[in-house]
Amino acid sequence: METDGTRPEPIAQAPLAVPPGRILDAKTALALNVHASPGVYALLLGSGISLTSGVKTGWGIVEDLVGRVAAMQDPDAPDAAEKAVADPAGWWAQYYDDALGYSGLLGAVAPTAAARQAQLARYFQPQEDDEPGAKGPTPAHHAIAHLVKRGSIRVILTTNFDRLTERALEEAGIPPQVISRPSQIAGMMPLPHAPVTVFKLHGDYADLDQLNTVDELETYDSLQQDLLKRVLDEYGLIICGWSADWDTALVRALEGVRPRRYPLFWSSFSTLGEAAKRLTAQHNAAVIEGMTADELFTDLQQRVEALDRMAAPPLTRDMAVVRLKRALPDPVRRIEASDLVHQTVTDILDRTAAAARPLGGPIFDESVRGYRSDCDVLLHLLAHGVFHDDGTHDALWLSAVERLTRMRSSFSGAFNDALEALRHLPALLATWTMGVTAVISRREEYLATILSQPTWTTLSGRTKTQPPAVYLNPVRVLPADLSSVMPPPDGQRWRFPQSRFLRQESREPLRVLEPDDTAYQTACTRFEFLASLISMDNDTQNSAFPWIGEFISDVHWEYDTNIANTIKAELTPSWPLLRAGAFGGDAERAQAAYERLVQWRAQNLRHLR
Repeated sequence: METDGTRPEPIAQAPLAVPPGRILDAKTALALNVHASPGVYALLLGSGISLTSGVKTGWGIVEDLVGRVAAMQDPDAPDAAEKAVADPAGWWAQYYDDALGYSGLLGAVAPTAAARQAQLARYFQPQEDDEPGAKGPTPAHHAIAHLVKRGSIRVILTTNFDRLTERALEEAGIPPQVISRPSQIAGMMPLPHAPVTVFKLHGDYADLDQLNTVDELETYDSLQQDLLKRVLDEYGLIICGWSADWDTALVRALEGVRPRRYPLFWSSFSTLGEAAKRLTAQHNAAVIEGMTADELFTDLQQRVEALDRMAAPPLTRDMAVVRLKRALPDPVRRIEASDLVHQTVTDILDRTAAAARPLGGPIFDESVRGYRSDCDVLLHLLAHGVFHDDGTHDALWLSAVERLTRMRSSFSGAFNDALEALRHLPALLATWTMGVTAVISRREEYLATILSQPTWTTLSGRTKTQPPAVYLNPVRVLPADLSSVMPPPDGQRWRFPQSRFLRQESREPLRVLEPDDTAYQTACTRFEFLASLISMDNDTQNSAFPWIGEFISDVHWEYDTNIANTIKAELTPSWPLLRAGAFGGDAERAQAAYERLVQWRAQNLRHLR
């Protein structure tokens, strides 16, 4: 932790110099250098990085301690602490000869190391009256952890006593090597070998040998000096939240470094002090002014990620699947899985907007092909995601469908209805793929969710809010004539063209997960049947109809072991879909939907043959 208080004697008298003009702004130069040289730059962090966490700076601790002293000294005055905190230096001067400073005050209140530890603990550990999340890692700490994870940063010097940096690293799945006492240096892992080393120059708040006072900050242990000299000599340096006003030994170490191998970047929210100006001039540092620590490191993370995207080869379908499968079982990589799926959906939306396909005439069929092509990577991700997931990421797969659903305007009359309905094809392809995968992976309880969410509201005529089982019914989305997209055998026609198209187009995404063609077709038939049951359950006005597909064929109804009899036997309170909330969890309601489906088939089958 950087201290604040009475200024010590000037540390050095090096002449000030003006750094030469720079072509690039310092933030851009910082990102380019960090990206180009992974692991080459070390961080030097002061108390400013922890400000937004609620952890006090040295002067904040001074104010609080003065208030406590005032309250104890004049217990009968209810506003004594408030007045002292409002003007700590003025209050102190009324009672004490020494000038008020962090070092002197802490030394007076707690003259021993053990006493200082007890006094300081409450400033770093969450207390019962703290706001939720107080004294936790800030956005800056989390951005630093991300940079460490990608290999950009491997050494962190800090004057802070708090453990926010370590906590952020651990939350990101990175076990840091922490050096807070000179005795740890001899046995430490070499810096290039450790994932990240946090070198706490002034110790940890729980240690008995913290460096707090001016005298203690005058020099470092010889082992500390050697390690610090090595870091300052061999690494580039990014300084943030450190004023250089009070840490005598650290300033001298920076002054003693020969001309730097790598640049020095110094970020300061406020105007640099004299000591900082001397150091920036000596090292020709690039100064970044007016940015908080949170702003600096989140900005750096975003810029480095942008450079990563530029440098990375185009993400192929197979690469995307591999990345997803690696991320799924790792709770630390949930953001990576989410970003991958969301970016894939964004690409679909961007291509659709850019193409502005004129949906008419022969181009209509080309648009069916175009939508399927655009969705190829996403369908593979959803198939592997639902298959390998244990339910942890169910909301992620659903969010992809929700965004695709919004491709279609709620005002169906705004365009030709059939052409506008086709904009739901990507959402249908995604839902179909997820549904068949759920059947294959024996996760049918998930069907209760994907066939009921997200709802879509049509504002044409009377407003209606519909579940996917209704508005994504294939006959509502796809045209009846798909012969140019999917030519039938000579002299024949497709009996259920929409069903045949969906089975054909989802085969490739699911081939690795279910290589047997017969088992795959059985899963498609079961999904169509279950989707139809849920659709018939929404028959509030006797207008619902099933997913008119190949499951309606006689072969699936005429034998004792057919799909219809199998599902009828399953309609008990223990059925997975009922337990997951489908049909309101009511077995009788599910049976009523089944009977409605049977009746609909009997009345309409002759028209479908």
